[in-house]
Order: sequence, then C-alpha cells, then structure tokens
Amino acid sequence: MGINMIEVRLFATFREGRQKIVCLEVDQFNTITKVLDYFQIPHEEVAICLVNGAHSKLDTSLKDGDVIALFPPVGGG
Repeated sequence: MGINMIEVRLFATFREGRQKIVCLEVDQFNTITKVLDYFQIPHEEVAICLVNGAHSKLDTSLKDGDVIALFPPVGGG
C-alpha cells in the first residue's frame, strides 16, 4: 500500500523561506492545524484556507489527495 499524501500550497508571505508547494503524509498531518504547526504559521495569521477549492476551517480533517491552499491577509492600497 502506498503513502497517503496531501499537497499544501502556500501563498504571499507564507512562501517566504519556504517552498510554495509541499507534499506531506496525511497520516502525520491529518488536520489543517497540524499543517500550520509544521510550517510554524500562527493560526490567527491565516485569512483564507481552502481544501480542494472550498473554504474550510482549521480543524478540518484531511484525507489522501486533498489540496490545501493557505493565504495570509493581503494588504494593498
């Protein structure tokens, strides 16, 4: 049996010092909160969290093949 993986896509400032796309084992990172802890991203800094293109909460359970997109607040002016 193969390894079950999720794909994490980081955007904007979350990419600083990190790869923009990372694959992780879902057995170790089965919630978005655990993914954030792995990347040392404070939970309150996440403005948008998508799982497979749908808005999701940080306690959402993850499964093999899920694609997670994490966005910080974006300023402009």
